[in-house]
Amino acid sequence: MTITKKREGNKLEILLEGRLDTTTAPQLEAELKEDISGVEELRLDFADLAYISSAGLRVLLSAQKIMNRQGSMVICNVNEDVMDVFDVTGFIDILTIE
Repeated sequence: MTITKKREGNKLEILLEGRLDTTTAPQLEAELKEDISGVEELRLDFADLAYISSAGLRVLLSAQKIMNRQGSMVICNVNEDVMDVFDVTGFIDILTIE
């Protein structure tokens, strides 16, 4: 998985490319822990994310809990397969998806 980050002040955008699974979820978790302090707007761009597993969902849930305290988190450009996972798991009701 490739992670590209863009930070402007208190806004952080993360673009994910590839698969967010058991192998790559720790990488995203580490990147978020490193950069999420002081962020008031977190935007995750899933335009090039092909797949998400339960390990990836766990990282998103952790990030959402942090952002509930310090700002907002939005996930955008979600493909149909990933949206199906969000729907089946109930994450569609937890996350803000554009």
